[in-house]
Amino acid sequence: MNNDQDDGPLWARAQRDEGAAFAELFDRHRARVYRRALTLVDEHHDADDVTAAVFYELWRKRRSVTLVADSLLPWLLVTTVNLGRNNRRAAARYRALLARLPRNDEQVPQKDLEDIELTDRLRASLRGLSSGDAALLVLTSLEDVPVWQAAQSLGLKPSTARVRLHRIRQRLRVDLHDLNPSTSPAQEGVLS
Repeated sequence: MNNDQDDGPLWARAQRDEGAAFAELFDRHRARVYRRALTLVDEHHDADDVTAAVFYELWRKRRSVTLVADSLLPWLLVTTVNLGRNNRRAAARYRALLARLPRNDEQVPQKDLEDIELTDRLRASLRGLSSGDAALLVLTSLEDVPVWQAAQSLGLKPSTARVRLHRIRQRLRVDLHDLNPSTSPAQEGVLS
């Protein structure tokens, strides 16, 4: 994680209900939270909703949220993963409802069907992870948060986090073995 700014002083002010300090923290981290949310949901407007919900939760829980390595970012990203997954589940329920309604089927090109199948398989495999495992994978593999910081933000020991990451990667390799096989060993913090 490349976070050169210390959130400590601003966070202390925000915890004392200073809106300007909270707004500065929002401006500092909004883009990163939005980018992560966009990878978890299907639509830009859903990513906007998740981003707003993350910062609402931060404000609501401002008395109990603690910094990890002087940064709010790990907490924000874990919350983004959790809320993004909630959003996807709600969207899936809505799509299931729509699928039960009568409609006219149109022909979908074969290439689009293949892309949809690959994307659906990857998403299904990731959704099969527990909330903690999904957060650990996102923090270390996609957000470049060091394992020790990700572990601390999830309440784990670094050694436990490394073992869980190894198991997560093994599971994803099995689930997705035919999508893009790789023979190179995975580096820490890199999803292969």
